[in-house]
Amino acid sequence: MLLYQYNINSAERTYMSTYNQLLREVEKPVRYTGGELNSIIKNHDEVKASFAFCFPDVYEIGMSHLGMKILYHILNLRDDTVCERVFSPWVDLEDKMRENNLLLTSLETRKQVKDFDIVGFTLQYEMSFTNILNMLDLSNIPIFASDRLESDPIICAGGPCAMNPEPMADFIDFYMIGEGEEVINEVMDIIILAKEKNDSRKQTLLSLSKLVGVYVPSLYNITYNEDGTIKEGVTNSIEKRIIKNFDKVVYPDKFIVPYMNIVHDRVMVELFRGCSRGCRFCQAGYIYRPVREKTPETLIKQSIDLLDSSGYEELSLASLSTSDYSQFEKLTNGLLEITAKQQVNLSLPSLRIDNFTMGLLEKAKTIRKSGLTFAPEAGTQRLRDVINKNITEEDILQSSELAVKNGWTRIKLYFMLGLPTETMEDVKGIADVVFEILKVYKESDYQGKKGLALTVSTAFFVPKAFTPFQWEPQDNIKLMTEKFTYLNNIIGQSRKVKYNWHEPKVSSIEGVIARGDRRLGQVIYEAFKNGCKFDSWGQFFDYDKWIKAFRTCDVNPDFYNLRIREDEEILPWDFIDIGVTKKHLLIEKKKAYKGQTTENCMEKCTYCGIQKYQEGICLEHNKN
Repeated sequence: MLLYQYNINSAERTYMSTYNQLLREVEKPVRYTGGELNSIIKNHDEVKASFAFCFPDVYEIGMSHLGMKILYHILNLRDDTVCERVFSPWVDLEDKMRENNLLLTSLETRKQVKDFDIVGFTLQYEMSFTNILNMLDLSNIPIFASDRLESDPIICAGGPCAMNPEPMADFIDFYMIGEGEEVINEVMDIIILAKEKNDSRKQTLLSLSKLVGVYVPSLYNITYNEDGTIKEGVTNSIEKRIIKNFDKVVYPDKFIVPYMNIVHDRVMVELFRGCSRGCRFCQAGYIYRPVREKTPETLIKQSIDLLDSSGYEELSLASLSTSDYSQFEKLTNGLLEITAKQQVNLSLPSLRIDNFTMGLLEKAKTIRKSGLTFAPEAGTQRLRDVINKNITEEDILQSSELAVKNGWTRIKLYFMLGLPTETMEDVKGIADVVFEILKVYKESDYQGKKGLALTVSTAFFVPKAFTPFQWEPQDNIKLMTEKFTYLNNIIGQSRKVKYNWHEPKVSSIEGVIARGDRRLGQVIYEAFKNGCKFDSWGQFFDYDKWIKAFRTCDVNPDFYNLRIREDEEILPWDFIDIGVTKKHLLIEKKKAYKGQTTENCMEKCTYCGIQKYQEGICLEHNKN
């Protein structure tokens, strides 16, 4: 293996020799070798600041994350900055690192993480939080922000889970709230200036706190009422950052090409950011408003650049709802010309059932039939109206019929269990939909040689911040188990259906953390001390260790996930301004209980508050 560091001393050379030897003894050494096509190597002595981008999971998951690709590219465009990647080592390598007293290093130059100026974590999933503490510990960086010295790096975080930053507030020096493409450069400017002025850690954090979208938890104290609710929270409003001209935002022209298969091993172009649908359970649909699109010309150029520089054989269109792109036909016509010439597969994820049409299928005929995925979410029309899904059973069956008649025999369906107001009749409705689709296939003219392969997956509803259901209770574990068992007893009888469900205990802990406050910091730390890590991996999740942590800290998890929250209650994340108002979310919650739906933002503005940005879809509404 190559030694990528510049001017390494004897101690560093000994370290890397030992590390390289350990890689001969682990399951997938290619996770740790680096040196991939399009990775960027810089001399740390020739830059002013260094940023370690940490993904709190294994390489093949982190390397599939589009946000890391974007920010890695943006930071390394700067001559004064180096950005390198860090992933959580799998348990086999971690054990050997601890046995040999080896610290966590970056992938590009094997520089120890503790020697970077900034160490940044992306918060994609609550069940990765113990991995963050584990990575800090592996780096010999104090886990609690209050214990860090002037010589320690500054720890930052961003991503969707940062929209409720409080559960990890004890460990993170500052958060970047919202979209990071612009604020990350402003942060680096301040870090470089602070180094030149020899500012203290506290002075640097104060300077960072003046940036729009930056939150420094240590600047605020939280007080609580006797009943456990918040008495006084963060006093300042932190406004999320958004990219105003999404068509002009910096986007990589090269992706790093791994030496191993990763989860999403393909070129990705981001069609638009945001969603106009307003599903009441969906956090992403609210925190990424307003909808902002790139032009077909921009997307086609980005696709050509990425395919030419990577050699990938698949191009994927990334968004929350691909078929909602306003110039979909023009874009796909242009892309299909490219993909046909280069023999590249075009992937169309995130399709909507209610706009899955013959026109779309005509496009799809030239695409490898790897399967279609639809997300009805609920099994009855009543419950689909509650969550504002705005699709009917007729939409579901017509889309299924179109797919089957055009030769698509692998279909995946995603549903949720535990949605507000759900009854067992609604759970049974999922089975009814599944059997109706099987009936459509049986009665269709097209019968594939292998038959219809129908995969049904259910996740449990987890209330999230900044959704109309943020006040709602979550089902307890007993009820979750009853529901998926009941459904499995019905659809599990069919050999044509494969049923997957999420683990109730994992969903329960996720629900606690998702709406937690600062008191959960000690719980997360205790869970880490108990040995919790890779909590999103079934073979490692240990519910009993989490419950032990709650008991040790005298924290009742039921307070966070099983109780109804009052409309006027101060929520831990209330100080974050995502643009969408709390008033609008309450209106949507009340409409849910009445079974009333809300129009698509593309059709009618609901004045949710996001129009204050005067960007994207909101700007278009004002023109009309």
